[in-house]
Amino acid sequence: MSKSEAQPHSWDELDTYRGTVFTGEWPTIPDMVEITAAKFPDRPCFTVFNPEKTTLSYSEAVKKIKYISLHLCSLGMRKGDRIAVTGKNSPEWAAAYLAVLFTGCVVVPIDYQLSTEQAAKLISFAGCRLVFTDHEKQNGLSKLLSESQIDHIFSLEAGYPDYCMEITSRKKYRKPDISEHDLAAILFTSGTTGNEKGVMLSHGNFISDVYQACDPAFLTASEQDVFYALLPLHHSYAMTAVFLESLKHGSELVFGKAFIVKKIIADMQQAGVTVFMGIPLIYNKFLAGVMKKIREKGLVTYGTVRTLMFINGILKRYFGRNPGRNRWFKPILEGLGFSRINFCISGGGPLPARTFNRFQQLGLDFVQGYGLTETAPIVTLNPKHRFKLSSVGKVLPFIDVKIDRPDITGTGEILVRGPNVTRGYYNDETATRALFTSDGYLITGDLGYLDKENYLYLRGRKKNLIVTEGGKNVYPEEIEDQFQLFPAIEQIMVRGYIMDKAARAEGIEALIFPSSDYFGTRKSDEELVNSEIHQAVKEVNQKFPSYKKITRVTVLKEAMDMTSTKKIQRSKVLAHLDSLRERYITFK
Repeated sequence: MSKSEAQPHSWDELDTYRGTVFTGEWPTIPDMVEITAAKFPDRPCFTVFNPEKTTLSYSEAVKKIKYISLHLCSLGMRKGDRIAVTGKNSPEWAAAYLAVLFTGCVVVPIDYQLSTEQAAKLISFAGCRLVFTDHEKQNGLSKLLSESQIDHIFSLEAGYPDYCMEITSRKKYRKPDISEHDLAAILFTSGTTGNEKGVMLSHGNFISDVYQACDPAFLTASEQDVFYALLPLHHSYAMTAVFLESLKHGSELVFGKAFIVKKIIADMQQAGVTVFMGIPLIYNKFLAGVMKKIREKGLVTYGTVRTLMFINGILKRYFGRNPGRNRWFKPILEGLGFSRINFCISGGGPLPARTFNRFQQLGLDFVQGYGLTETAPIVTLNPKHRFKLSSVGKVLPFIDVKIDRPDITGTGEILVRGPNVTRGYYNDETATRALFTSDGYLITGDLGYLDKENYLYLRGRKKNLIVTEGGKNVYPEEIEDQFQLFPAIEQIMVRGYIMDKAARAEGIEALIFPSSDYFGTRKSDEELVNSEIHQAVKEVNQKFPSYKKITRVTVLKEAMDMTSTKKIQRSKVLAHLDSLRERYITFK
């Protein structure tokens, strides 16, 4: 580990344990957990409100994890065996996940939103020998997975047979012979294509990313912090940025159960959450709800609050003062459950600069990052005190990012190399070969550019690029982002369509699903819905030059398929567009 400068780094502490707890450059995930538990045995580790508060300390959590690990060993599980974990976020999910790794096995987290049939297919493909799952899928998976495939299925819910947290043992736990280079997890990612691939990530991939992301040059956390696990933990963003980061610091991890705003706020208020990590959809909902309540109090109140937000933003960014946090906007932040938040992070998709800026103006330290499942996943992160509004962050210290074939604006495909990068896809040599350049850089498929300080700016996905008749490049994501705060629009997907068959000229089309929450019973009023959508598109069109303007809107009668992190699955939508389409709205 070079990269040494005058200021201390998060990874410096590893020198204390290297050669005793672990060898090599990075510890394994079990090594990291054991280090933390030794430092903070009595600190709260896993907490859930269901509805009463239940908490496991670090020593209690590790004891449970080792009991489960010993039982897995007694069933014949050995280093390299694959074990699936699929269920809702819970202390049981966390214990099972870690127990697999404490056994030296490979954990295969499966998206719980998948059907039982889809989950069984992925479990079989990965060659899993055991499964941990919530009770509602236990019988279904038992029927779909033959005895030749699966040795046992454990319950992640209390009150049912084979409940994992009731496992006990009198045997002494023995640390498996694993290193940072060994495979830790296979994460299935379909992204927006619908074609699942099993991303293979080692212990070193995860741990190197954890230590880089929490370096003081970017963000700081401690054992006093309370993290909130709202996003599904099978996803790499939540796995690294929430789950593993909290375990690294000895922080308390509170498990959220649902994407219900009232429930989220209640959990955050009860737990005193200090670190919140979400996706753009969540932050946009919070912000839209806050601004709506302020508007309802009248133009004078709204104008006053907006003025104070503007002033606070300037004071916070340029003078290091933040009167909005504890004075001006304290009631607003308390109502959101954000009164104790030290910082928020947005990931899993692009966040509009306007949303980013408004949270900063309200007094919160709010940053965003960029990454992929294949990079475990964090590649860039905005430093807490040196953020750039329109950037997705600065490249992490041990990671090398370069732009392939940049155009005159510096925009090209983003390539990544570093200790966090996957070795490839499980049982898919063809896709693995296509994932890397000849000199070992991972091909992200994203377009963007770097500034002189190594901050990254995203433009969109390479495969989604629209080329107009005049040869201009249009990035659909750039247009989609402008709609995130329009309450009348629940979903939007921008694409190119053939406007002139003879010239093969592409126009810009927006597929829009109107918001049921916003329109309510008025959604059947076609004229009203058309009018609201027309006005929103007109406002956005005014921000862009002529070649970026939307010329056609397709109104959909059903919501578009989304991933568990609320990204629209473009290929599925386009494959079924004829059945989804309700009507057109055209623009001149």
